[in-house]
Order: sequence, then structure tokens, then C-alpha cells
Amino acid sequence: MPPPSPDFILSDTPGTALPAQIGKYRVLAKLGEGATSEVFLARDDFHGVEVAIKRVRTAVLSDSRESHFQRRFFAAEAALVGRLQHPNVVRILDAVSEVDEPPYLVMEFVPGSTLRKFCRADALLPLDQIVEIGFKCAMALDYMFRQGLIHRDVKPANLLATLDGDHVVDVKITDFGSVFNLDADRTQIYRVGSLAYMSPEQLDGDTLDCRADIYSLAGVLYHLIAGRPPFDAVQQAAIMHQIYTATPPPLQGLREGVSPALEALILRALSKNRDERPANWEEFAQALSALVANRDVPRGQLQGVLDSERFNLLRKLEFFTGFGDVELWEVVHRAKWQRFSFGHALYRKGQEGNSFHIIALGQVDVYRDGQRVAQLGAGNSVGEMAYLAPSPDLRVHSADILVSDPLTCISFTPDTLQQLSINTRHLFDNAFIRVLVRRLHAAHEALAHPRRIL
Repeated sequence: MPPPSPDFILSDTPGTALPAQIGKYRVLAKLGEGATSEVFLARDDFHGVEVAIKRVRTAVLSDSRESHFQRRFFAAEAALVGRLQHPNVVRILDAVSEVDEPPYLVMEFVPGSTLRKFCRADALLPLDQIVEIGFKCAMALDYMFRQGLIHRDVKPANLLATLDGDHVVDVKITDFGSVFNLDADRTQIYRVGSLAYMSPEQLDGDTLDCRADIYSLAGVLYHLIAGRPPFDAVQQAAIMHQIYTATPPPLQGLREGVSPALEALILRALSKNRDERPANWEEFAQALSALVANRDVPRGQLQGVLDSERFNLLRKLEFFTGFGDVELWEVVHRAKWQRFSFGHALYRKGQEGNSFHIIALGQVDVYRDGQRVAQLGAGNSVGEMAYLAPSPDLRVHSADILVSDPLTCISFTPDTLQQLSINTRHLFDNAFIRVLVRRLHAAHEALAHPRRIL
């Protein structure tokens, strides 16, 4: 079995000489190092962005067994250049392998730290943040699996957290050297990964599916909750024996606030028999989300709406039919989420507008000359006609739109819409076309069959 990929440690050794340049990238600092690789912060001056560069150490380039594995790991990651486009997956931007030069990967730079710092008993995250991390990782790993990829090394050191103080704002999966590509023609390395989070079938070198990564992610969540991994021992052989035969200590005995539902889900995902685990990522992700919806995890101090709640809410709205997970995450992060109370006027007749709202919860009434002409509920868009108007003269609302049931909506302006990717904006255009067709049809019916409408 090749050695597990090392955890990188932060490097602040005084006087450490940095390369001035790696390829076309200007080196700014060393971010970390491991037994086989170094990671640098660098500047891509052409694109004007900072990147992270992982370069294989010169010492492991000799013709040795370890060198053979490292080159295979590098090739696995290099094959994914430009392929992974998900908000919770680190993008691989470039891979360079030249004669007589250490090969290196260029990746998206994620400021923050790995989740290792939150695995200590004195630095544990709130339970709702841990569940939120689990949901985002599950959705990201589902995205990878739908592309035929099994990560095989899901562990805290491979999960990068974006932080606001001690609050984890977002998380990204990284380190794809151990990825198993179900569509690859060439022979791939088996039995790779990190022992503490490795499923029994992965340890056996058995055929894998997404349930191996589900096990590993559950092991990470267990560690984040309890401050210790599900199985722990000094000797590798002892850990392996526990993975095959032992039951992890009950979470409720290791941390206050763990509900029976949370413990049951984590232990189910850690089942030694993969048929007893959640069948797929969608099932696991929705089970994690249900813990929040059912109040089976206590809310942290912020008491805000979690990203997972917003994501699942968008999924249910008719307006976002046809949006994929990646596009929905864009909307979650880019849109302005607003709440309005009963009686609030979203728009007044004669008011110029350049924004639009999509109703997530609640209802509005549309009035013309004091008469109610329509009611709009969840999934409907409001204000898009003035927003889409080709000239300022036409960007004037022709009706009063009042909140008749407390409203939660997703709001956009031209500026925020332009921040979305081209593909997401295209999906918005398609959604607007569906809205306009429905309203034209309703107007036609009203003219042709006024009694039926009334």
C-alpha cells in the first residue's frame, strides 16, 4: 500500500529561500509543505489573480517506488485541469510537467485554513456549522461523482474553510491526487487515502462507489463533532482492526447537544456494510439538511438562515426549474435575500424600477386603480417587466404590488445579475421567457373567456 498523501503544514521558517518564479507565476510566499510537495502562494500577473502552486519536491523525482506513486498522483490531478467547476471544489487551473523540472499544479487560492484546526477538543465548531459543512461537501462530492470521480481521500486536511473570525463561511474540497476516475482507461492505484477515515471496502482494495466517500465524510463530521476520529490508536494495525470490527463511541457521550437523530445519521453513514449507509449523495445531503429543518441541531449564535436552507428552498421553486446545482449555489451566494412584512409596497404605480424579485415564501397582491387583479405566490417573479424594459421610459411600474402574506424573496439588480456566470444568466433568460409566455396566455384567456376567468 502506498503511503497516504501527507497533510500539509504551515511553513513560517525564517530565512527560508523562496523561488522567485515558478513558470510564469511570481512566487509571493510559502503556504505549506509535506513530505513530497510544497505549496506556494503566487501571482498570475497576466490574469491579475493570486493562485496556489503545489510543486513536487526534487528529492522525490528519482526513479523510486515513491516517485512512481507521486507521478501517478500528479497525473490524476493534472487530468482534471479546467474540469471541476463547482463553488465547493477547488479549481485546478494548470498542470506543468517539464523535463528536468519538478512538476507543479496551479490551483485556485482559497484564503483561510483547513478543517484540521477545528478537530481539537478546545476548538470545536458549533453543531449547525458542522452539519452545514457536511451538506456542502456532500453536494460537491455528488457533483464529482456525477462526473465519474470518487475522491478517496476525504479528510479534514483536504477541506479548505473560508473564515469570518471563527465562523466557517464556506468550504472547498481539494487534493485530487487520489481520485478514482470511473471512466479512465488506464490502470489506477488502489488502496490510497488516509487510514483514519478509510472505509472497510477501501481498506480491502475492493471495488468502490460513492458510499466509500460517504463513509469518509461521516468520519470527518464525527471528528469535527467529537474532537477525536471515530477510530484511534497508535499502531496502524490497531486502527485497521477497529475499522473492521469496532463500533465508534457514541457521540452523545462525547459532546453535549448531540441529538439522537444527528448521532444516528453519522453512525449509519459509518456502517461497515456499505448497503446500510445512505444509498447516494443526494440521500445523505437531504438527511443532513433535514437535521436543520427539524431542529435536530441547536442553532449557533448567529441564528441566520443557513446556505443549505436557501439552496433547498430554491430547488423547490418553479422559476428555477432547469437550474443545476452549480447555478443554484451561484444564486444562493449572489442574490440579496430580503424579508417584507404584511402591507409593505414592493412597487408603487408610476415608480421607476430596475430590480426584480422572485418570491420564495409568502404572497403579494397586484392592484390596478385600486382593484386587485392578481395574486402571486412562491416561485413567481415580480418586477421583471420594468427590469427587462429596453428604455428608461418603459421602466415604470403600472401597478401597485403589496405584500399580503409575510414575504421572503430573492432580489436582483442589473449589477448583481451581471456578476453571475454566462450560463446562469442564460437560465434566467429562459425563466423570464417562461414567465412571459404564461402571462400572455393568461391575458389571452382573460380576453377570450372573461367569464371563465372571473
